[in-house]
Amino acid sequence: MNNTLEEYKKAIKIKYELEKEGEHFDYLYNPSRGKLRDLCWLIFENNPTQDDLNVFKNLLCLDFDHTKKNKFKEQKDKFRPIETFFKGETDPSNIDAINLAAILVDFQSRPFKKFNEKCRVEEIKMAKNAESIKATSEIENKVIESKGFVKNENEESEEFPEKGNPFLDLKDLYSNSKKIAQNIPLKRAIKIAIGTVLLASSACLNYVQKKDKVE
Repeated sequence: MNNTLEEYKKAIKIKYELEKEGEHFDYLYNPSRGKLRDLCWLIFENNPTQDDLNVFKNLLCLDFDHTKKNKFKEQKDKFRPIETFFKGETDPSNIDAINLAAILVDFQSRPFKKFNEKCRVEEIKMAKNAESIKATSEIENKVIESKGFVKNENEESEEFPEKGNPFLDLKDLYSNSKKIAQNIPLKRAIKIAIGTVLLASSACLNYVQKKDKVE
């Protein structure tokens, strides 16, 4: 969680560097507690989300109310951690202050809970992709092994071996490939399966021809 929170703060600071040159330049370029307080009121006058209203209440200990602007003005010191955060002077630990900073620069993946959940989803996707890549690599290795099997069969002498049955080997190869293919995309699995079947057919034909010669 700590690493994710650090990423959240970094993302907000990056957004701040963009926004301080934009629409709210007068409030953000050289921020002060008073300027940030006034910007906060301006933003919350325009249909804030419920999440943003919750952040407002948690940090300022009062509900946003259009009729209580004078009471809100008394909360200037609550914006000091955000001021020093934007200026790079401090690294705030108050999650409510960080969330309000995200609101002031309109960082969309807010509050932190939403950002954290998004990160968790991305981590799961990356883990699944890694598993898929591993499974694809395993089945491709099986195909390479089957190619080696066919090559070795073509290079063997005319003497028919007494031990070992290539049909059984191919059966095991097909079974293992089928299990691994379940974990990779359908189109790729079909292509690999077709290749495996063609190689297996070649091996079987070679086996039968050699057996006929021996007999």
